[in-house]
Amino acid sequence: MNYTAIYFSPTGTSEKSVVSITGELAEKAERKDFRRVDLTTYAARETKVKFFENDFVVFGTPVYGGRIPKIAAQRLGNISGKQTPCIVTVTYGNRDYDDALLELADLVKSNGFVVQAAAALVGQHTFGEIQVGRPNASDEKENQQFAKNFLETLKKVPCKGNAKLPIKGNRPYVEGGNGGTFRPHTSDTCTKCGLCVKNCPVGAIASDCSTINSELCISCFRCIRYCPSQSKNMNDANYIKFAKEFSQKLSVRRENQYFLPQK
Repeated sequence: MNYTAIYFSPTGTSEKSVVSITGELAEKAERKDFRRVDLTTYAARETKVKFFENDFVVFGTPVYGGRIPKIAAQRLGNISGKQTPCIVTVTYGNRDYDDALLELADLVKSNGFVVQAAAALVGQHTFGEIQVGRPNASDEKENQQFAKNFLETLKKVPCKGNAKLPIKGNRPYVEGGNGGTFRPHTSDTCTKCGLCVKNCPVGAIASDCSTINSELCISCFRCIRYCPSQSKNMNDANYIKFAKEFSQKLSVRRENQYFLPQK
């Protein structure tokens, strides 16, 4: 079995979770390494990959307003399988994942994958100070244990097709997937290194490293998270007020949820 981690992960939280699960599966299969397919950057919009029955894929995306990001769904449309077993995961910022996990499962099934397990995972929210540092070392251990439990479950409940999983959600899905409306600012400390331009998932940042196309920006804050000079910021009164109230509203910790095959 060849293992692959596929993710759309602007701030790295979905990537961490998918990698920890895939890494554990590969290790238990005594594979030295596994493949990574990062669909996050603008250049990745052209990525096309085909998988087969002897492959195993772990998918991961964040949750934007109860849905998977529309841009992620578009890019996942270029990933096809042929009765390829997989695990689907979504990472959300402590509010709720609503229909996102169901949507991701439906999407990959339509692309030729067989969904055998799923997870709704908590990560640091893009906005405010919510579940800071998650997924952390404890989350990583939970993810690894999930992978182990999955392999043990397969011995008792063999999956020839899509597994019976108690994933919540509704069809039609809730409206969402667009991202937020906040737009990052750029301070005069910007060195014009171009990292934000290169790494923007939707190509919304102009070559001057400061002009942002508001029609394209999805408020993922990837540019803020990875700016080496910390020049990208949200020093905006409206955002600061919102972030404070939002952080208070979502202050109660939520736990990861894992879904294994059922008889």
